[in-house]
Amino acid sequence: MLAFLILHITALLLWVASLMYLPALIASGYECNAQRVVGAERSVVLARLLFTKIATPAALVAIVAGTVVFVLNRTVDAWLIIKLTLVTGLVVAHCTTGFLVVRSEAAKPRPVVLWCWLTATFSAALATGIVWIVLGKPDIERLL
Repeated sequence: MLAFLILHITALLLWVASLMYLPALIASGYECNAQRVVGAERSVVLARLLFTKIATPAALVAIVAGTVVFVLNRTVDAWLIIKLTLVTGLVVAHCTTGFLVVRSEAAKPRPVVLWCWLTATFSAALATGIVWIVLGKPDIERLL
């Protein structure tokens, strides 16, 4: 089980790092395209590569390894339900990031800088919440 836990934590770190870096990369590529900087299309290609080859596989590995960990550990506490809800939010942030990648590849992309900022902030807040809930493991039933 320890191997799955290490795999889960490593994949989660890689996934969250990608979700926080990709919006910045997309926003900078959009700004460079708006200013007609030479080589600006490289950031769009890099964003697609990072999303499809690193972020998405890391997300899948993190979710599968995490599922294996709590199935082997037979954990069914209230904090786990909250953690899984936060992970669902990360999946939404992942889909939003994918939408931003596709939008950045459009010939005339709409301004996406605000959406990039919101997505990165949302991802960071969710990751912080996940770390807090997992390390704290609060007794939710007692609080209610």
